[in-house]
Order: sequence, then structure tokens, then C-alpha cells
Amino acid sequence: MKTLPRLIGGQIFLHACMAGMRMATPLLALKLGYSPLAVGALLALFALTQVFLALPAGRYIDRAGLKKPLLISVVISSVGASLSAIWPFFPVLCLSALATGGATGMAVIALQRHVGRMAQNAAELRVAFSWLSIGPAISNFLGPVLAGLLIDFAGPQPAHITGFQWAFWMLAALPLSTWFWVRSVTELHAPHTQNKQAIRRAKDLLAEPMMRRLLAVNWVLSSCWDVHTFVVPVLGHERGYSASVVGMILGAFALAATFIRLCLPFISRHVKEHQIITGSMACTALLFGLYPLMPTAWAMGLCSVLLGLVLGTAQPMIMSTLHQITPPNRHGEALGLRLMSINASSVLMPMLFGAAGAVAGVAPVFWVVGSVVGWGSQWAWRLRPTSAHGASL
Repeated sequence: MKTLPRLIGGQIFLHACMAGMRMATPLLALKLGYSPLAVGALLALFALTQVFLALPAGRYIDRAGLKKPLLISVVISSVGASLSAIWPFFPVLCLSALATGGATGMAVIALQRHVGRMAQNAAELRVAFSWLSIGPAISNFLGPVLAGLLIDFAGPQPAHITGFQWAFWMLAALPLSTWFWVRSVTELHAPHTQNKQAIRRAKDLLAEPMMRRLLAVNWVLSSCWDVHTFVVPVLGHERGYSASVVGMILGAFALAATFIRLCLPFISRHVKEHQIITGSMACTALLFGLYPLMPTAWAMGLCSVLLGLVLGTAQPMIMSTLHQITPPNRHGEALGLRLMSINASSVLMPMLFGAAGAVAGVAPVFWVVGSVVGWGSQWAWRLRPTSAHGASL
């Protein structure tokens, strides 16, 4: 566990690039005159690459380990953000979304697999993934806030194209720091097994009821993050908020998630995974009912903080459960399957959110997703892994 701080540091800067791009590119698209539907399609592209590459990437990472996949991710992410800095046009924004999204997905699988290999038991898994989850929480604050400040203050006037370009250059530089953090980390390989009948093996994972339940819960919670990321820039634009205000609202969400994840290693010693996930889903349903009723930026910020606190607890517990129900030599494959499943919905959901928002407004989007996550909390209560699960796959 001594290398865990280095892994967290490496994750922060690579993930912050994508987080900043997810905030900046929709604002630029709206400034260029594109509709909420087009913005939804743009956000969906951050997940599209991961839909097709997550499972092959997971199998590759099972063979290659940590460093080589991370180096590939650093290069692709930095180049992808640089393209939008050079050519700030909608088609290039789409290409940058594909590149930074795909690179971050590969890096996440490699890091999560490595941390799972470091832990010796279920208690260590909960603690390790609680600490690792602090990385994305920090980067979700760092990326949007820095990008929003540059967009408003680096150009000759707020939200000028020049400000967006400076923001993209800054985001392109962030992934380069990742290699500094991870280059000295020792590889941890799982026992080598023959990778035959790969398609059958993916179906084999899905044959387990616990895995299907886990993927369903993960999909619902991922949709909550997607709807928040999509709606806040659109709602902020409709109400005339500046880019820095929108970035601060998203940053408040990330900061709250960071805080609760700092507490989670201590909380998880006394509370089981399924209890934390169920509570998170129930509270999220309530907050989604209230969010669109918030009348001011300060009220939205408060709701964003509360939402960050409850959603921030779920992902580490999901990762701990996943590692308990799959054998060590298939962790990368299972992580890839999880990432593929949630990003398949992330491709479709922002476009669906955009279409619904254009027709009915953003409030019904919040309420429908809140109803689904409340109803799905019953699945979370049944996520109770036993030692027999991992051995049976």
C-alpha cells in the first residue's frame, strides 16, 4: 500500500484532463450556437470509445500490467486535448472527446486492477478503493474549476475563444504529470492463464446473478453522474451563469465527493458495501427530486455538495464488491466489462437527456432518473458477496 499515494497522484492529473474537457467543450459548443441535443451527443462521445475498447483493454491490461497502458493513455489524452486548443471547432471537439474519454478509460482499468492486486482481503479492498476514489473526486474539482477560470479570464473578455484555447492547452499539459507519479511503481501481475474463448468468458461473467446485479446498480449510479454533468452546464447557460460559476457548481460536487471519500476509509471499517450503496441511492433519489427546484446558483451549489456527498460513497464500494466476486486473473476483464456496460449507457443517455431537455426541460430529466435510482436501491441491498463467488467464475 506504500505506492497508493503515487497511483492516486497519477490518476488525478490524467482524469482532470477529461473532467475539464467535459465541462469546457459543452460550453464552447453552446457558444458556437449548437443545441442541447448536439451538446448531449458531444458528451456521449467521451464514453463511446470505452464502449468498444474497455473489454479488449481489460484483457490487454491483464497481460501488460500497469505502466505500458498508462503511458499510452497519457499520450492519447494529451494529444486529444491539444487538438481542440489548435482547432476550436465542433468536429475537433468531438475528436478530443473520443481521445480523452478512451485514454481515461484505459488508465482507470489499469489503476483499479493494480490496486485490487495490492489488497489482501475484503477489508483492505474497501479501504484501498476508498483512498483511490479520492483521485477522481479531486480531478473533478481541479479540471472544471481551472478550465472555467481560464475561459473567463485568459481571453480578452469572458468566454472568448482565446480563453477556451488556453483552457484546452492547460488540460493537455495535465496528463504529462501522470508518468512522473507512476514510473517507479512495481508491477503486480496476476498468475498467467490462457486467454481462450474470450467471447464465452465475457458471457460467463454475465451469467453470474451477482455480477448482473452489480452492473445494474453501477449503471444507475453512473447515469446520476451523467445527468448532473450534462444538466448543470445547460441549466447554467439557460440562467445566464458564467463559465466560472458553472465550473464552481461542478467543482463543489467534486469537492464534496472528495471530502466523503477522505472519510470513507474509516466509515468502511464499520459498514458493509451493500449498506453504503443502498443509502447512497436512496439519498440521491431525494436530492434529484429537489435539484431542479433550486432557484439560484448558491442553492444549486448546496444541492451539488449534498449530491457529491452521497454519490461519492458508492463507486469505491462497487469496486470492492467486484474484486470479491471475480478471480484475480480476470480482474482486468471484469473491470473492462463494467466500464463497457456503463459507458454504453453513457453514450445513449446524454443524447436522451438532450432530447428530453429540448422538449420538456431539464426538471423532468432529474425526476425520472431520481425515480429510477430510488427504485433500483433494492438491487443494492442484495449485493452481499461471499467467498464462493470469485472461485465459481
